[in-house]
Parts: sequence; C-alpha cells; structure tokens
Amino acid sequence: MAAEEPRSLFALSAAAVSRSMGALERDVWALPGHLLRGLLPLLTVFRLERAEGAARRAGLSTQPIWRKLWDDVMKTRPPNSENITCWRKKFLETFFSNVLHGVLDVSSDWRLNDHHFSPLLHSSPHVSQLTLCNMLQGAVELTAEHNQKVLENLAGSLQVLKFQHLLSSDQSIRRSLVLLLHRLIHHGSVSQVSMYSWPVPDTVLLVLILSMSAGFWRLGNAIMYHGSPCGLCREQDKAQSQESAQERAEKSCYDERDWSDGENQKGPSRALELNGCRAGACLNSVLSGPVSHPLQNQACVEASSEVPCNHSIIQGGSSCCTSDQLSHHPVLRKTRRRLKSAVGKKRRCLRRSRGPYANPEDLYDFVFTVAREDDSGLLDKNSTTEGEKAENWTSSSPRSLCAGHAGCKKRGGSAGIFSLKAAQRFRSVSTLELFSIPLTGDTCRTLSNLLSSWVTLENLVLSYNGLGANIFCILSGLRALSRHSDCQLRVVRLSDMFSHMLCMELVRCILSAFPQLHTLSISFDLKNQLEGNRPEGNPSCSDAEIPESCLEQLEIRFPREPLHTAALLPVLKASKSLQQLSLDSATLPCAPELGLLLKALREHNPNLKKLSFHDVNLAEHQKEVLLLLQDPVLQEITFSFCRLFESSTAEFLSEIINTVKRNSSLKSLKLPGNRLGNHRLVALADIFSEDSSSSLCQLDVSSNCIKPDGLLEFTKRLEGHIQQRVGQIQFTHLRLFQNWLDQDAETAQEALRRLKAVCSVVSDSWDSSQAFSDYISVM
Repeated sequence: MAAEEPRSLFALSAAAVSRSMGALERDVWALPGHLLRGLLPLLTVFRLERAEGAARRAGLSTQPIWRKLWDDVMKTRPPNSENITCWRKKFLETFFSNVLHGVLDVSSDWRLNDHHFSPLLHSSPHVSQLTLCNMLQGAVELTAEHNQKVLENLAGSLQVLKFQHLLSSDQSIRRSLVLLLHRLIHHGSVSQVSMYSWPVPDTVLLVLILSMSAGFWRLGNAIMYHGSPCGLCREQDKAQSQESAQERAEKSCYDERDWSDGENQKGPSRALELNGCRAGACLNSVLSGPVSHPLQNQACVEASSEVPCNHSIIQGGSSCCTSDQLSHHPVLRKTRRRLKSAVGKKRRCLRRSRGPYANPEDLYDFVFTVAREDDSGLLDKNSTTEGEKAENWTSSSPRSLCAGHAGCKKRGGSAGIFSLKAAQRFRSVSTLELFSIPLTGDTCRTLSNLLSSWVTLENLVLSYNGLGANIFCILSGLRALSRHSDCQLRVVRLSDMFSHMLCMELVRCILSAFPQLHTLSISFDLKNQLEGNRPEGNPSCSDAEIPESCLEQLEIRFPREPLHTAALLPVLKASKSLQQLSLDSATLPCAPELGLLLKALREHNPNLKKLSFHDVNLAEHQKEVLLLLQDPVLQEITFSFCRLFESSTAEFLSEIINTVKRNSSLKSLKLPGNRLGNHRLVALADIFSEDSSSSLCQLDVSSNCIKPDGLLEFTKRLEGHIQQRVGQIQFTHLRLFQNWLDQDAETAQEALRRLKAVCSVVSDSWDSSQAFSDYISVM
C-alpha cells in the first residue's frame, strides 16, 4: 500500500484555522481571495453559511462547495438538477426537511457537526417549500415550544406548504396543525397549499386544512400557543376593540341626546322603551360575547341592529337584567322573542359567549356547524315548497351556491359543511392544489362554500378527485366567486378519470363566468357510462355566452370525444389573446374538420405561438400538417403520438423537411411517438443543411424506435451541415427519451458524446425490451 502524500503547509494551516474559527472568524473573512478560496471547503456548514458575504466580496462563489456537500451528504441526484440556480438554498432546504423528518443524522458528517449549529434554526430561513406527510410528526415538532424561533423564521420564508400521504390523526396532532397553519398562513407568507395522494382522507383533517387555507377560523376560539393566545391575534383584536368602543361611545352619546331632546314629549313611555333597548343589549351581549367582529353571525347583527343599545351598562360580560325583569315589559318580551328566535335557529351567538379562551377540545367542531343546523349556512336546503324548483348553479342569484342537483343537496344529518357566518377571516393562500384525493359530496359542498368567497385565490388545481356529479357543486362555488368584483382567479386546472359533462361545455361554463382567466386546463380520461343522464336542475350551458376573455393558454384533453370546430369556435372568437392551445385525445369526425379548425385559428387567434396535438390521428391529414408547419406566427408545434407516418410516403417526409427549412419563425418541433425510426431521423438532419433558413432550436424525437446506429448516423450528418455553415446554426436542444439506445451501449455512447459537443442532449436509460411490439411493427 502506497504511503499517503504529505499535506502541504497551506493545507495544514487551513485545517488548523478551520478548527479555530470561533476565535479567528473576523480575521478569516478579511483574508485575500486566493487564501479564502482554499479555506472555504474546510469549513462546517455553520461557518460556510456565515462566510457567504465575505466570499462574495472577494469575488468567490460557494456554489461548487454546496454542490459537493449535496453529493456527499444527500447522496442522490436531485430532479431537474440542471435548473438549480442556488445550491446553497437547495442543500439547506432539503437538509431542513430531512432533519425534521428524522431521515438525516447530523453526526454522519463532520461538516454538519458543529456545536454552534442548530440544524432547524439555522436552515429555516432558506426554506421556501416544505412537505409534511404521514402522521404530521413535522407539524408537532415545529410547534413545540423549543422551536418557536424556527416557526417564526418559516413564517417569513415559507411560500409552498405540501401535504402528502396523510393518515388519520388524533386531537393533539390536529391542534398542532392548527397552530402551524395559523402561524404560516394567517400570519405568515405561505401562498400555496398542495395535497397529494390521500386515498381515504380524514374528513375533519381535510376540511380543517381547506378552511384554514381559505383564511377561516372559528369565531370566538382563540389560537393558543403554549397556554397563551396568539399575540398577533391579540394585537389585532385590541385594535378592533378600541375602534368598537369608540363607535359605541359615539352611538351612546347620540342616543342619549335624542332621548333628552324628546323626553318632555314622550314621558315615561320613552324611558321604558330606552330601558327595553338596554335590556335587549344586555341579553344580546351575553349571547354574542364581549368583543364584536365584522364577520359575526348575521342573526346577531340583525338582532342588535334592531335595538340601539348603550353598552356602557355591561360590566364583566354579565347580564344586567334577568328573565323575570324582561317578562314585566311587553317591549322587552318582544325583544327577547326576536333574539330567542334568531339564536334558536343559528345557535352561533351562544357559542361566542364562551369567550376568546374557549376549551381547546372545541377547536374543530366548527367544521360541522351547518350539518347540525338544518336551516342555516350559505346553501339552500330542501325547505322550498312542493313544486318549487331549487335554483341551479347557472343562476345569478347569490342565495344559492350548491342546490342544483340531488348529489349536491343537503342530506339529512350529513356532516362536513363549513359555516362561513360562524367564522373569522384571516389571510388566505392564493394557490390550492388537490391531487389524487377523493372528494365526497360533503367535502365538495364544503369546498364550494369556501370557494364562493375566496377572492384571493389565483390558482385552482383539482386533479383526480373523483368528482362525478359533484362537478356541479364545484362550479356553483366558482360561479358565486365570479360575482365578486375583487376576484383574482387566473388559473383553473380540472382533471379526472371520468367526465360528467362534455369537455367543451365545461370550458364554456367556466369561461363565461371567468373571462379574466389566463390559463384553463380541462382533462378527462374516459367518458362517463351514465352520460346523458344529467342531474336534474343542471341544464346544459352549451349556449352560454362567452364575453371577450383574457385567456392565454387553453388545454383540453377529450375522453375520445369528437372535436367539433363549431363547439370550439365561440371560445376561439372570445380569446383574442390566446397564445397556447393544446388538444389531446380528440377524434376528428370528418376529414374537413381539422381544416376548419386551422382556418378559425388564423382568423381569430393571431397571437397563437404554441399549438399541440397529442394522441390525435393525423395520418390522413397530411395537407393540414404541412400548412401548420409553414405558419409564419407559430413558434412551437407538437405532434405527439399522432401517427404522422402511418400511411405516408417518402415524399411526405421530404415535404416536411423542406417546409421547416423555409420557416424562420418555428423554434421548436416536437415529434414524440410517431415511429420515425432510423432512416427518418437521419433525414431530419437535413433541416439544418446549408440552404436552410430554419431557426429551429429544439427537436424532440422521444419514443420513436431510434437505435444507436441511426443516432450515430444522424450525428455525423448534423456535424457535416454544421461544418458547411461554419457553425452558424441555432440548434441547441435534442430530446431522446424512451428510444432503443440500450441495444448497443458503445455506439450509443459515441453518438451521445459527439452530439453533446453540438447541443444539449436529454436522454434516459430506458429498457427497450418493453417495446418489442413496436419494434415488430416498424421492421
């Protein structure tokens, strides 16, 4: 075994300095750049993070050091590593998550083991995205008293909060989650909440996350941090109480002045009425609590507005008059009956009497408030008289949010509807994403209720939630939201397994309500077997008028539905700003249909830059394909799994190449899944020949049965064209996913090595044996 080479004097000195950074830190930061460069890799994470400013002043970058730290500690390749711009942030953010969930031991590497270094505390300012999973152990840890400073740091840095693979949890864990959401959303900077993969969601937990994301919390229940109310809420309530006290004092003076002006005329009866008002005020105060809030129960507001009151006679929140006293005066009996009726129906004022320091066990019962109140909430119930039809979701009335069909109506005794009137409003998130989480009818009604006033919501993504007929309930909430003048919704993405209404009908429904949308994506895998049995009370809106919209991106995945240009035409006419259009899995009912679509696009969408077809059979539409490729406005065209060459001749490929060569506006051409094979790939290299005026930068030939020898031949021909043009081509990116490059690894490596000298190549190690049937079909 060879002896280890002796370390240089500088290395020995740098190692000694790194061990004494506590005393030498300030002197080290003043070192010249060439000395600091050799010292930085020897520092612990704690010292390296503190050295960032000194390195920047010396003209040094710490990125290579953080990247090596990632490789040594994480031992994985992060997804999309080529897009990572700051390895310092990437490392510390992932480090925080791994330590929080107990999957990383800080003693495993000397660079992490510094007694000055508190893993969660010092990495938390760099965390902008956090995922909580399973039993929400992370939420419990973050809300522990010893991590109070960590939570404060997250409140200022965290932007995206994700939940994944959640399980049912007990009351104490939910309480920790409430504290976390309240601090990070209501008093923090979280703008996006995403939930993934929850096959059997806990209804209470799901509704809790949704409602707090929307900015709601139970009125009268203070959020308790380690035995004390939330300080931020307390300051807010104090300011509101001062305003309310001033308003009551002004109102009291006004009432007293009115009474003194008329007492000589009214006599004793006027005094009796005033006493009655005050008595009503006492009762109302006891029922509704000592502090008024702008979003208190409407029943309380109505009752108190009918009886002008002098609150100065209330002391300690106790009643100044009894039931016996009330019974002696007809005015007071009338007031009591009015208040009793309101409270008996709503039962919300009584809850507020518990005060701001309510029992923590009551933190979650607000989720089911409406479920226990047959005639309350924002949803119309089955209280209409016989023969009276419930208002459907297309109505413009604000009364009904979700009464359009049987699947969305109140079922007796069902739970899960959140009462907005019994809630206080805080800051809310702007993006909500739900992926692979089944939503029941109750949960959909709750979500609809929340959406109806979620004016700060900008992005809504609902993916594979098994909505079925409940899609009308979601549309009901969205329709109510659209009536708010300050609605900010700009992106809507809905995808599911089965469609309960035609895709184009759904597109028209949403666009007619939200012409301000910038992005709309509708995607369904399969038709509903019960299609045609539309729920009663939800008529078709295929004739809904679409105002001129701001739509820039439209994506539609048809569940093998026919693409009728006549149905799409009103959308295209209203979308003058459309820049991206994607049509997926549609069938063309007749030969001229695609030509009609292209004509409509030319007439109504002059700003269209990107056009994509996926899984649309274009084998018999060669003329239209060539027309698209010569369009002078389109910059990106995608024909994905469109069977372009299924029944074509060699002349068609030559026409494609010549058309692209003459088009100087086309920047990206994507042809995945069209069975190019080796010979067609080699021919595509002629797009960059000496006589070409093409500006093509990106070419995608993934899933095209390409073998290593064909890729090498394409590379050689491309190199020849580059030499002829003296390197003056704009080709920069080539995508090669899922091709047969594993059949001859040596040839494939040579081709890829030579290609990477010309452009950026993105490939993978795909097992081509999975595609044997495709191989047979192109032999």
